[in-house]
Parts: sequence; C-alpha cells; structure tokens
Amino acid sequence: MFEGWDAVVFARAQFAFTMSFHIVFPSFSIGLASYLAVLEALWLWTGREVFINLFNYWLKIFAIAFGMGVVSGIVMSYQFGTNWSVFADKTGPVLGPLMAYEVMTAFFLEAGFLGVMLFGLNRVGPRLHFLATLMVATGTLISAFWILSANSWMQTPTGYAVNAAGQFIAADWVKLIFNPSFPYRLVHMVLAAYLTTAFVVGAVGAFHLLRDPHQAGARVMFSMAMWMATIVAPIQILAGDQHGLNTLEHQPVKIMAMEGHFESHKDGAPLYVFGWPNQAAGKLEYAVGIPKLGSLILKHSPDAPMAGLDTVPRENWPPVFIPFWSFRIMVGMGLLMAGLGFLSLLMRFRGRLYDSRLLHIFAVAMAPSGFIAVLAGWITTEVGRQPFTVYGLLRTADSVSPLAAPAVASSLIAFAIVYFTVFAAGVVYILRLMADPPHPGEAGPAHEVPARAAGITPAAGAVTGAIR
Repeated sequence: MFEGWDAVVFARAQFAFTMSFHIVFPSFSIGLASYLAVLEALWLWTGREVFINLFNYWLKIFAIAFGMGVVSGIVMSYQFGTNWSVFADKTGPVLGPLMAYEVMTAFFLEAGFLGVMLFGLNRVGPRLHFLATLMVATGTLISAFWILSANSWMQTPTGYAVNAAGQFIAADWVKLIFNPSFPYRLVHMVLAAYLTTAFVVGAVGAFHLLRDPHQAGARVMFSMAMWMATIVAPIQILAGDQHGLNTLEHQPVKIMAMEGHFESHKDGAPLYVFGWPNQAAGKLEYAVGIPKLGSLILKHSPDAPMAGLDTVPRENWPPVFIPFWSFRIMVGMGLLMAGLGFLSLLMRFRGRLYDSRLLHIFAVAMAPSGFIAVLAGWITTEVGRQPFTVYGLLRTADSVSPLAAPAVASSLIAFAIVYFTVFAAGVVYILRLMADPPHPGEAGPAHEVPARAAGITPAAGAVTGAIR
C-alpha cells in the first residue's frame, strides 16, 4: 500500500499533525492565564462582582484548555525518539537541557499553583489566591520563553560547537539561548497568544450581546477584548515586520519563498499579493504584484536589489507553495484583526459598542482568527526552514529514524483517530461552556472580598468605567 512513499514524508506529516493540534491550546492558555490574572486584580482593586464572575466563568474553560495542551504536548517529545532519533541524538546536548529548564521552571511552577488557582479561593484567601493566579500566568510565559528559545536555535543556530561524535553541544549558553531570532519570535508569539485569547473572549462577549445587549458580563468581556484588539493588533503588525527583517538577515531563503521571489530583482522587487508558485518551472505564475513595494518593505528602499531563489541551489529550496500562501493567510488575519479593532474603537466613540449588530457579528466571525494566524505563522516558519531541521547544518532527510513507511503511516492514522475523537470532545465541551452566559451567582466567594479591596478608589473607578 505504501510502496514508493517516503518515511520522511510520513514522519513530517505526523509531527505537523500533532503539533497543529497542540499549538492551539498553549496559544489560548497563555493569553487566558494572563486575562484571568487581570480579572482577579480588577476584582481585588474595585470589589465589582462582575470581575469575579468572569474569572470563574473563564477559569473552567482555562482548566480544560490547559489540560488538553499538556496532554497533546507530551506526545511530541516521544516522537523525537521514535521518528526523529538521529535528530534527537545530534541535537540532544543542546535541546535536552532547554526542555529540562522549561519543565523545572515553568511546568513545576504551573503545577504547583494550578490547584490553588482552581480550587483555593475559599481556602487560602483572595490575596494568596491572586498570587497563585499570577504564578500560573508567569509559568505559561516562562514555558513560551524556553520552547521558543529551543525552536529559535533550530532556526538561527549560534553558541554551539560540534563534538567528535557529530553532536551539537553548547559552547556559549547565553548566545545559544538568546540566538538572533529568539527575541523577535518570543515577542511575536506572546502577542499572538494574547490576540488569540482576546478574539475568543471578544467573540463570546459579542455572541451574548447579540442575545442580550444589557448582559453585564458580556459587556465587560467584549469591551476588554476590543481594547486589546485595538491596541495590540497594530503592535503585532509592527513586531511581525521587525521579525521579517530579522528573517531576511538570517534566513533569506525563507523570505524568498514567502515572497514568491523565484527570480532576482536588481532594481527593486515587487510585493506579490497573489500568485501560483510553480516550483518545477521556478516561477510565480499568474502573479499580481505592486512594483518595488517588496524592496521598500524589506530594505526600506524601493530600488534596493533583492536576491531570488535563482541564486540558491535547488536542493536547498523549501516547498515554496506552502509558505507563500500560509504567510498571506497570516497577514490577512492580522489585517482583519486590526480592522475589527478600528471598527470597535469607532463604535465606542459613537456610543454603539454594545448595540452594533454589525460589530458583534464581525467579532463572532473572528473567533478562530487567532488560531488560524498562529497555525499559518507556524507553518510559514517551519516549512520555510526546509530542507533543514537545524537551519543550514542538519538536513531533514538526515534527521529521521530508520523506519519503514508503513510503520510511520500506521501510527499517523492512529494519532488522527485518537486526536479527532478526544480533542474534538474537549472542544465541543468548551463551546458548550461558552454558549452559557456568565451568571451573577457564579462568584461564590465574591462577598468575601476584603474591605480594602471593596473600596473603589477614583483610579479604580476610571479604569473600570473604561471597560464597562
């Protein structure tokens, strides 16, 4: 059945499949953990019951998403040993410690305080409970730090040496951890996680506002989400631009694939809005572009020359079609996010933030936009790095385990069945929770808020008034 199929293709497909399922949960839980911390801080500061109601509402959703993220992530580490044993052997002295640091600093922190966060408000008191929430939120960010450092090193390897066994080892841990692409990718990913959460929260708020424009919890969560969209989406576009410039410096072939530049442009490269990459012919068919705009964006000069894939040996070309289109999907989602933020700001100034059906329908439709953008960005990054697992140093074809194609294909089919069954059930349950509005009676311990926190100071009143 699998004669003629390459085991490398199945191994890559399996990792891509499991990673695609996994990445949506951390990208949601990172932002949601910080959102929970903000909600609890506002409750302690103002004493308004609506904030603790929203905290308890989203806490249940966070617990499920966090659990599914942990379970789906464990599988990937085993794949390094089963499908990518050569890669694990070559990079283990570098990536192994980075993964261990993530477990010791982030996972232990999250695990240590998660129980208190989920069940401890009545037992430990509001302030200590808030500390636990902060620790969980901090743990998710620390986890992102180490995971992105490891992945960024694979993209822009520095601070390493090669021992007699052909393994990569650390020569300078500071340079290795803070490799050239790491700061840009960390900022870009964390902002993406916050936007992903904001658009889910905003969509849930908009959904309930379409049913009842006077629902207090829906109004607060929608307002907070739209402030995030208004402020952070433009910042993310700027961060993405800086990340692109860094990629041009350290991974120029990836940029060539993303931009569809099969040919070099000596007098300024166009920005292709649309096209059909033909890898075999080495050209972009049906191209629709804006002259010289590519050079203006990437090199800040419309006449700056841009090298194309015709300067690169064909065996080092990535599969151009995938990053070309995934990049455009990511950018398209980013522009739609910024557009929704601008529209919400306009409606806010007109006093129609809570009764504009057009805005609310737009917000509901944008619920999956963060997940789509994260997946498209990850595909752009990882496929654009091909044909290497460690950029320029270790080829993907040389990283795979010596397995037969049927063995890898069988495990891929098994993963697909299990993942679609288990995680689909979890997602359906989360959607059912979201379909219920936050009820005032959910707060439980809200009446126990300390007297100091219950007093609404002028500053607190100004802040909460802005997000009503």
